Amino acid sequence: MSTTETRPPRPAVLTGIVGFAVVMLYAIAGALQILVWNPLAAVPGATLGQIRAEMALAGESLSANGVVTWAGIGLLLAGVILLVATMRRTSRVWPVIAAYLVLLVFAAPGHFFVSFGPGMSLADTFLISGADHTPWGMVLYLVSAAALLALIVVIIRAARAVSAGAE
Repeated sequence: MSTTETRPPRPAVLTGIVGFAVVMLYAIAGALQILVWNPLAAVPGATLGQIRAEMALAGESLSANGVVTWAGIGLLLAGVILLVATMRRTSRVWPVIAAYLVLLVFAAPGHFFVSFGPGMSLADTFLISGADHTPWGMVLYLVSAAALLALIVVIIRAARAVSAGAE
């Protein structure tokens, strides 16, 4: 008979895993939007290699370093939240949810910031608008807006719980 028992993962850990996965999907989609999908939509009929070659001739680039750094920082922060959720002895999920929602809220301004340079490089090279040419950038901003609304609900819920406990 074995003395080891397997316990199911705590709810906070499961929430952390889901939160990490959502942030990872956001980071991957954001990087693909900036470096692949938007350039292909901005210059229809051209391959990504042709677009990059034309940009290089014009002295421009998609500046992947900033985009990869943005995605990496998001994943690192998401990993820290997951690590904390795993190491803590509590099962409370709301702080974990709130932390991931904060990451998703701040992902939108970060995405805008890192997409500005590549968008302007496309605009300068091909004499087009530097704005998004695919709907995926707007989808990412809508996800961040939904995260902001959800975060507000979580904060109101927590404030009500505290005030109900004080009475």
